[in-house]
Amino acid sequence: MAYVYVLASWRRVLYAGVTSNLPRRIAQHRSACLGGFTARYHVHRLVHVEPYESIEQAIRREKQLKGWRRQRKLDLVTAEKPGWVDLAPRGAG
Repeated sequence: MAYVYVLASWRRVLYAGVTSNLPRRIAQHRSACLGGFTARYHVHRLVHVEPYESIEQAIRREKQLKGWRRQRKLDLVTAEKPGWVDLAPRGAG
C-alpha cells in the first residue's frame, strides 16, 4: 500500500506528500525531525488521505495534486472534511 496525504497548518498552509508508512511519516512531520517546509510552517494536521495499491500510482497522484492551484486543493479538503478535522490520532507524533 501507498498513500498520498495532505497536511495543513492552522492557517491552512498545505503540503502534499506520498508514503508507504503513513503513521511513521506523520510522526516524522509532527516531531519536525525532517526539518524543511512542514517544520518551518507548522504543517502537521492530516486533512486528506488517498490509499493506492502501488507507490507508482501514489507518486502520479501526488504530482497531480502538487500541480493544482491552491484553491483546488482547498476545495478537495473542504468537500470531504468541512471542519478540517485532523485524521491522525495525536499519538501519531
